Amino acid sequence: MAHHRNGLAARRRTVSLTQEALAKHMRVDRSTVARWESGRTAPQPWMRPRLARLLRVDAEGLNDLLTARSPHGTRGQDALDHALLHPDRVDLLAVATLRTHFDDCASRYDRMPSAGLIAEAAAQLNRIDQLASGSSRGRVQRELHALHADACTLMGQLIWDASQRRDHATATTYYEQSAGLARHLRDTTLEAHALLRTCYVALYGAHDAQASLTLAERAADIAARTSLALSGLALLHVAEAHAMLGSASACERALADAERRLERVNAGDAAADLVSPTQFGRLAGSCYLSLGDHRRAETLLAGTAEELRDRRKSRAIVLGNLTLARIRQRDVEAGVASLTEAFTELETTRGGGGMNIVFGAARELRPWRQEALVAEVHDRLLGLMTAA
Repeated sequence: MAHHRNGLAARRRTVSLTQEALAKHMRVDRSTVARWESGRTAPQPWMRPRLARLLRVDAEGLNDLLTARSPHGTRGQDALDHALLHPDRVDLLAVATLRTHFDDCASRYDRMPSAGLIAEAAAQLNRIDQLASGSSRGRVQRELHALHADACTLMGQLIWDASQRRDHATATTYYEQSAGLARHLRDTTLEAHALLRTCYVALYGAHDAQASLTLAERAADIAARTSLALSGLALLHVAEAHAMLGSASACERALADAERRLERVNAGDAAADLVSPTQFGRLAGSCYLSLGDHRRAETLLAGTAEELRDRRKSRAIVLGNLTLARIRQRDVEAGVASLTEAFTELETTRGGGGMNIVFGAARELRPWRQEALVAEVHDRLLGLMTAA
């Protein structure tokens, strides 16, 4: 099967790196680099700064390398255009092109407002649905259904984020559709991912710790069969639910189990792209914040915020929680500093999770509202709310 090729391979050769050498520096499998170079997948956002340094380009230059198409790229687009006119003739090349478009859209989630991606993601979802309905049986249909499940999950994620985590019903509907497609495919990794996304709605939206605990435990059990990465990620949210319920011992057991699983993840894991080196610190910090161990939470969150420079929506959430940890230790000056950093991230990304947390952190600063630095924070918060 042919795929479009981006400019990554040419640049790699220019800086005298083999695929094996680049893979070693990036701590991924050589096949992962091959997929990046063929355009079948794209590096996750948190990987890109390191990749740019290795290739000796800036962030914009890396994006140009990843999106530049060779003459072979037109074959994939031609195949997709033909399939959209004749859905019964869709082939694997057309599906690969659809997957590339989807990966490009998904990769932009963490650096731009979700509202700006919804129309594009919806159009992609409609095209995928159209082709999946018209395709014949076999590998083509299976690949389309798997892509359909991923696209439903992304739509739920975008809508929930754009609504500032208020539209639980629509997001959950998309996640349920994704889980249904995964069960039809008997793909436990896809199913567990959709369940985990539903858990996020219960945990961070409805604040129903017991419901989220049940969903996260179920996701961890299902994913354990196929993906240490996803089961470890689910266990981090099991820990967070226990922390919200006030059970420190159960929380720490889940954190320890999650850490053991995440340490064993390799590049061949079916969900390796869903986890990053900062995941544990981010979630463990949130756990200790809920448990009232604010000093420990601050240590974990401060270190994680430094490592998250390239994942802006996630970083805003971490900075919001870091602010809460500092305010609850009555360190107002440090709290204002991290809150100001969170505002900078949110002015660009409008991430729903970060917005909710920084609004809550600003409310906790009210006892110090007469102080000049706190008054400035509230002025900036008003500007953020006005632009929302």
